[in-house]
Amino acid sequence: MLSTLARAATRRPLTVMLLWGLFLLLGFGLGTGVFGKLSDDVPDVPGTESQVAAEHLDGLDPAGDSITGVVEAAVADPAVRAEVRQAVTDLREVAGVAEVPDPYATPGLVAEDGRALVVSVVLEGGLDDDAEEAAVDDAADRLHGIDGSEVSGVHVSGGPLLGQQLGERAQEDVKNAELISMPVVLVLLLVVFGGLRAAGLPLLVAVAGIAGAFLALFGFSRFTDISVYAIQVTTMLGLGLAVDYALLMLVRFREERRHTPDVVEAVHRTVAAAGRTVLFSGLTVAVSLAGLLVFPSTFLRSMGLAVAAVVVVDMLAALTLLPALLARFGGRIPPAKGRPEEEGRLFARLARFAARRRVAVLAVAVPALLVLALPVTGMTINLGDARQLPKSTEARQLYDAIEAHFPPGTGVSPVTVVLRPGTDAATADRIRALAPGTVARDLSGGTTVLELPPGGAADGPAATELVERVRDLRGDAPVQVTGSAAQLVDFRQMLADRAPWAALTVLAGIFVLLFAFTGSVLLPLRTVATTLLSLGAALGAVVWVFQDGHLAGLIGAEGLGALSLTAPPLIIAIAFGLAMDYELFILARMHEARERTGDDREAVVTGLRRSGRVVTCAALLLAVVFGAFMTGGFSPILQIGLGLTLAVLIDATVVRMLLVPATMALLGRRAWWAPKPLRRAHERFGVREEGPDPAPAPPQPAAR
Repeated sequence: MLSTLARAATRRPLTVMLLWGLFLLLGFGLGTGVFGKLSDDVPDVPGTESQVAAEHLDGLDPAGDSITGVVEAAVADPAVRAEVRQAVTDLREVAGVAEVPDPYATPGLVAEDGRALVVSVVLEGGLDDDAEEAAVDDAADRLHGIDGSEVSGVHVSGGPLLGQQLGERAQEDVKNAELISMPVVLVLLLVVFGGLRAAGLPLLVAVAGIAGAFLALFGFSRFTDISVYAIQVTTMLGLGLAVDYALLMLVRFREERRHTPDVVEAVHRTVAAAGRTVLFSGLTVAVSLAGLLVFPSTFLRSMGLAVAAVVVVDMLAALTLLPALLARFGGRIPPAKGRPEEEGRLFARLARFAARRRVAVLAVAVPALLVLALPVTGMTINLGDARQLPKSTEARQLYDAIEAHFPPGTGVSPVTVVLRPGTDAATADRIRALAPGTVARDLSGGTTVLELPPGGAADGPAATELVERVRDLRGDAPVQVTGSAAQLVDFRQMLADRAPWAALTVLAGIFVLLFAFTGSVLLPLRTVATTLLSLGAALGAVVWVFQDGHLAGLIGAEGLGALSLTAPPLIIAIAFGLAMDYELFILARMHEARERTGDDREAVVTGLRRSGRVVTCAALLLAVVFGAFMTGGFSPILQIGLGLTLAVLIDATVVRMLLVPATMALLGRRAWWAPKPLRRAHERFGVREEGPDPAPAPPQPAAR
């Protein structure tokens, strides 16, 4: 298959480049339409109690969304009062607006300090997208129009406006991250390759990866909600993996050019060798992300599908676009300098040291990584509030204004209890008594809604405990609980129920792929064990920084007491796949050396010597890309970015440079062992390196 791809790409390079050019136009033309379709509804899980109850309420009481404005001013000033009341009058006339309470006549909407008030704009239910967008824009413009010498600021957000604001900010952050990362990546590639032509090719493949990210997300947005955070995660992975795969292929191409003068032949040999590694690497990353499909969460499934699609685009670009570019321009890229045995001396020394001191290396490195992973034992996840947003966003400014001027709990979503027909009065009374200030509403069809103030944050411990108490108290009564806290409880339970199955799916897939790649049953087990160490250490650091607040200020964040519920599953799935990348880079070289020499110990040294530079450069490039996306300031993206950066760096250094040679030396020849039935199966069905015959020896001078 790889040989066929290589021949097709090199036989018609201009056609391949033209097809990819059309793909880029689609990605950056049609695909960027995804920015207008982003959603901030992350915790929805179809079929859970909270979701079923919410849908039931929507059917009975189809109230529209609402947006909120906070006016910071001397609200008792007659001019301010007149300005606000005129704005309320105007807002009530806006098409699509159902209700705008007068803040001066509604208890709780004017701050006790007299320095702020809240204007709530409730939209009509059943509006189509265009009508809702027009109503939101008109209402927000009128609120921002509140002016006067005593008005210090007006902040408007919430409801559909929040999603719009986050989408615009996400688009700006992606553009800024690309502007930051691209020049830095180019400089690093120039250092690696020493020439602009070779350094520029990975960036062309990276552009294809970004276009693939946009197009994949746009395609999935036609069928499911796409989170506002998905655009950053998929784009940074599309960019990073594309550079990694292109780097691996280019390094191999320059090596092949040492003894293969014909450029097209060198491309064929490159695809046959490094292309096999890229193929398996892409498949292992995709399998790691397939674990997200086990969860019924729409968000996690859409993220898994979108990121897997981006990985496939990167893989195809490395196996088709890059060979076409090399066939056309590769003759201008100089071969690698020096003799192969002179490369990677530092990595060879590291491998020999780790193999010779294998027990000491394991005794130091493994406990150190376990200590770094200890904070994971206290990890907790929450929906989060506006503190997750950068302080420059209007939603965060609105949150800060409410925090500064209003009592704690103002604006906090209640725990909503749905009492369906058949609920006895005693049960209803016991539930109502759980929280002071409970508000009851009767809806059509005999349904009653109780809104229980949680006494703290909407997703805090008090709120989630209140949800559990209601569910314990209801017995067999037809009572359901919904709201933010109930969504969080259901999301946590969903993770706990499905995580073992997700892990089993990923581990089984990884085992099959690594066995097909190596023919060993011990290497997949060793790989999973060492990868879990680096993953645990990285996740522990994320908990220590973002949940506990240590050193958070250094990266523009703050301790929030919990991680975003999106961060841990995405960090685990993506980091696991990236770790497999580097493992395959190294194992491919070890396998080649072992096949050539039959010396297991020297194969470890040679494998690390030949792959160490590529792995280190690839990890550094990925860290640069992830770091650039962390400049946006969204806390979930900061958490994911830091987790992936640390996982990549720890894996590429401590694990791959020390633990891999140490464990390989400890296992010795047994590392490549498989039971006879599996060995025969691998010989018959396993994927072996394909390609042309070995390169001919250099011509010898004719005898005289």
